[in-house]
Amino acid sequence: MAPLLAVCAGYFMVILDVTIINVAVPAVGRELGASLTGIQWITDGYTLVLAGFLMTGGALGDRLGNRRVFCAGVALFTVASAACAGAPSAPALVAARLVEGLGAALIVPGSLALLQEAYPESAARSRAFGLWGSMAGIAASAGPLLGGLLVSTAGWRWVFLVNVPVGAACLALTARYVAPSPRNPDRAVDWPAQAAVVASVTLLTAALNEAGRRGWSDPAVLAGLGLAALAVAGFALRERLARAPALPPQLLRSPAMGGAAVVGLLFNLGFYGMVFTASLYFQHERGYSALRTGLALFPAVAVTMFASVLSGRLTRRTGDRPLVVAGMLLGALGLAGWAAAGNDPAYALLVAPMTAAGFGTSFALTGSTTTVMGAAPRAYAGAASALFNTTRQIGSATGVALGGSLLATSADYGSGVRLAMAVGALAYLLAAGLAWRCVPARAVRAAAP
Repeated sequence: MAPLLAVCAGYFMVILDVTIINVAVPAVGRELGASLTGIQWITDGYTLVLAGFLMTGGALGDRLGNRRVFCAGVALFTVASAACAGAPSAPALVAARLVEGLGAALIVPGSLALLQEAYPESAARSRAFGLWGSMAGIAASAGPLLGGLLVSTAGWRWVFLVNVPVGAACLALTARYVAPSPRNPDRAVDWPAQAAVVASVTLLTAALNEAGRRGWSDPAVLAGLGLAALAVAGFALRERLARAPALPPQLLRSPAMGGAAVVGLLFNLGFYGMVFTASLYFQHERGYSALRTGLALFPAVAVTMFASVLSGRLTRRTGDRPLVVAGMLLGALGLAGWAAAGNDPAYALLVAPMTAAGFGTSFALTGSTTTVMGAAPRAYAGAASALFNTTRQIGSATGVALGGSLLATSADYGSGVRLAMAVGALAYLLAAGLAWRCVPARAVRAAAP
C-alpha cells in the first residue's frame, strides 16, 4: 500500500494543479495586476509544458530509472509550487508555473511505470492502476471545490502552498517504500524525436486552447494545427530513420496499445469537456459561486474511487474489454441524458448524468491503462506510460476547446451545453466501439525486448 500512496500522491498534485487554478485567477489578476494575456499564461502555461514534455519524461525514466526521475520531478514540482506561492509579479508566477509543468511531465510517466514494477502480479497491478486512475477524476473535479475554499479563506497563494507538504510526504514515502528502478543505459534518448514530440503536442494543445477563445477558423488556430501536423510528420520520419527510436515501430502498430491510447483520448475528451462546460454553465448561467460550483460538480468525482476499486476487482473475472466497453456505454448514456434534459433542467436531473460520466470514465480507465502497460516491454514502460498520458492530455484539451467553442457560438448557454454533452456522448460511444475491437478480453503481457 505504501508504494501506491507515494505514487498516487505525486499524480494527484499534477492533476489538481490543472483545475484548481481556474477559480484562483481572478484573485491573482487583481493582486498582481496581471493582464488577460498574463492570466491565460498562468492557466495554460503549465498544461502546455506538461503535455509537451511527457514523452521526454518517459524516455528519461526508461534510461535513468523511473524512481530517480519520478523523485526529481516531485522535488522540482514542490520547489516550483513554493515559488508560485511567493511570486511577486505575474511574470514570475508564469515562469514558476512553466517549471511546475516540467516537474509534472517527469512525474506522470514514472508513476505508472513504478506501479508496474511494485505490483508485478496481475490482479494487484489492476487494482493499483484503478486507484491511480481514480486520482485523475478526484483531483480534476475536486480542484474547483478546494480552490474555492482556499481562495475564500486563506488566499490564492495557498492554492500552490498546499503542494509543498504533499510533495515532501511523497518524496519521503517514495524513498522509503519504493524500490530503486533498473536503469537501461543502452536505452538512448532520441533528442530530435523528443523535440518533434514537444513541438507537436505544444502546438496542438496551444491551438486547441485558442480555438475555444478565437474560433476554429482563426488564422492563428489553423497555423498552429498545420505546424503541429508538420511536427508529427517530422517525428514519424525520424522514427523510421533512428537506430534507437523513442517508441519501437512494432509497439506503435500494436492494436492493443494504439487502440487503448485512442480510447483514453476519447474518454478524456468526454469527461473533461463535461467538467469544463458544466463549470461555466453553473457559474455564468445559474450564478453559482466558485465554491458552490465545486459542490455542484462533486457527484462526478464522488463515485470515481468506488468505480476504480470495483473495476480493479472485476477485471480478474471478466478481463479488461467488458469493463472498458461498459464504462464507455455508461458515460455515453449519462451525457446523452443531460443533452436530452432541456435547456434549463433542475439540478436534481443533472446528478445522474454527472455520476454516470464520472463512474464510467473511472471504470474504464483501469482496463485501458492495464492494456497499454501490458503491451509494452519492460524497458519501454516509461515511454508507454508517456504515450498513454499524452493522448489523454490531448483529449482533455480537445474537450475543453470544443466545449468553449460550442458555448461561444450557440444562441444561449443552455443550447451550447446540451450540444457539448451530445459531442461528449458521441466520443464515449466511439471509445466503446474501439475498445471492443482493440482491448484484449484478457490481459496480455509483452515479451521482453
